[in-house]
Amino acid sequence: MTSPDTPAEATAFPTERSPRLRILIPSIVAIAFLMEQLDSTVIVTAIPRMAETLGTTPLRMNLAVTAYVLALAMFIPLSGWLADRFGARRVFALSLLVFTLGSALCGFSTSLEMLVATRVLQGFGGAMMIPVGRLILIRSFPRRKLATAMALMTYPAIAGPVLGPVVGGFLTTYFSWRWIFYINLPFGFLGIWAALRYVEETGTDRTARFDFSGFLLAGSGLALLQFGIENVGRGAMSPVGMAGLLAASIAILAIFARHARRVAAPAVDLTLFRLRTFRIATLAGGLCRIGFNGVPFLLPLLLQLGFGMTPLLSGALTCVSALAALPVRALALWLLRRLAFRGAMIASAIAGSLTIAAFAALEPTTPKWMIMALVLLFGLCRSAQFMSSNMLAYADIPSPRLSRATSLGGALQQLSVSFGVSAAAILLALAAPAHEALTAGDFRIVFLLSALIPLLAIPGLVLLRPDDGEEVIDRRGE
Repeated sequence: MTSPDTPAEATAFPTERSPRLRILIPSIVAIAFLMEQLDSTVIVTAIPRMAETLGTTPLRMNLAVTAYVLALAMFIPLSGWLADRFGARRVFALSLLVFTLGSALCGFSTSLEMLVATRVLQGFGGAMMIPVGRLILIRSFPRRKLATAMALMTYPAIAGPVLGPVVGGFLTTYFSWRWIFYINLPFGFLGIWAALRYVEETGTDRTARFDFSGFLLAGSGLALLQFGIENVGRGAMSPVGMAGLLAASIAILAIFARHARRVAAPAVDLTLFRLRTFRIATLAGGLCRIGFNGVPFLLPLLLQLGFGMTPLLSGALTCVSALAALPVRALALWLLRRLAFRGAMIASAIAGSLTIAAFAALEPTTPKWMIMALVLLFGLCRSAQFMSSNMLAYADIPSPRLSRATSLGGALQQLSVSFGVSAAAILLALAAPAHEALTAGDFRIVFLLSALIPLLAIPGLVLLRPDDGEEVIDRRGE
């Protein structure tokens, strides 16, 4: 293995040859992450106005949300092959273009059917740009400097779900719901120009064959699983229908797993789970994500339905967690240098669990500054955990398999978001009967149960070795 300090590495990575790219490349990838994360959540607060304009009901508008998420789940497995076949820079720029044009068409929509179709187009672009953007970042930095790059890229991924409802509410209230899509246009075109200008093209493999059968199996299985997860706790399907849908998705994914063992280059490379660091970071780290990702769904409901706050005040308090993105780089690197990945991930999981449990103690009379402080602390724990797991997942992946690793990792992260929201929704539905209005007391038990989920990851995290991921930790503080 080449030493991190050898001259060969200095010429192998574009960020070593041109120091300004150490900021530019993560910023370019961050644009894509921010657009995708905002579009996953920004539509929620605009649904009533959109339904009125498009001549439909708010309930049917759920199709616009589900269509986007299903497209993400369906097409993520395609991203790795496209990056290998045509080059990561080309695919990333094209995906930004598709996403941006899809955003414009969403804003022009005159019917629910048109909106759903254009949301699928958006989802296709998002499914390409997120894994491929992460691949560009990993290939642009030496492993020992990946922590710094990942920190900058992580900011929008954490802030997006929090800022989305606030941005959507503001634009819908003071302008038009169509602006929640138009706002993507300047960011999209800026990202395209910057990617073509500053990102170096990686090598391509024109002989790479595409596992079309595996793609259909994996894509349809993930899409059905995503659809089932998205609708758990919403009452839109009968329990029998939901069970059948989830069973069908699991069966299709099991067929794909068997198929993947028989082909040389499957659409989703399940052999990546043989790598201990990738397996623990995506599976054990995924459990932490599930617990953490339920809080942005629960907290606004508690503040509005339980405490009687306005949507604007609720959004202002919850978006404080986005401020945690500012100090998280220093916090995460400090933890990694002193505790290594095993200690840092266990510490952030425990601290995050305690913070989630602390939300159960909130009362309508709790001072606003105390709520903001608790939300900020939660954001720090969540950010540190996400950044650490993102870095560890790709720390030991051989370069030829990076594109497949980012595809699989992206799909698992997308599922962890849905699992987190659905788990919170199920617990909330069990805590309060459907015919009764939600009260602050209903949320207490839900927060306490949600706090247990990150702790379930600890048995997996303790399997990490003290030197796992050591290559990506720059102990010299460069």
